Amino acid sequence: MATAKKAARKKAAPAKAPASKDDAGAFMAALGHPLKKDIETVRKLILGISPKITDGVKWNSISFRHTDWFATVNLRSKDVIQLVMHTGAKAKDNPDFKIADPNGLLLWLAKDRALATLGSGKTLGANANAFEAIVKAWLRYV
Repeated sequence: MATAKKAARKKAAPAKAPASKDDAGAFMAALGHPLKKDIETVRKLILGISPKITDGVKWNSISFRHTDWFATVNLRSKDVIQLVMHTGAKAKDNPDFKIADPNGLLLWLAKDRALATLGSGKTLGANANAFEAIVKAWLRYV
């Protein structure tokens, strides 16, 4: 009987809602980071790629979602903008996973995970088009 009650409680627990734009806006407003302006630039760039992309707070940072979470800002980096590019909370089996990276922005951490280093200031601006192409290609695997 106790097992049945536990199972019933588990089923009754509401699923956690995905992070919302309000969460991201509040997070950014409160963020004390030396590259906050550049982070906001990258946020606008990513959100401008597709109306289907949303942002929220995931993994204690600004993260971006299409059909699943795919990019998270690395707030530990204080001198350049970095994002962890991934295919969601759980690894996906994408045997043909290939992303063109002519500017060398990606450092591959695993088969389906990379660290994108975009720079800051003028360097960030110079890498914007290349990063936009990476995000568009990445979304095919998310």
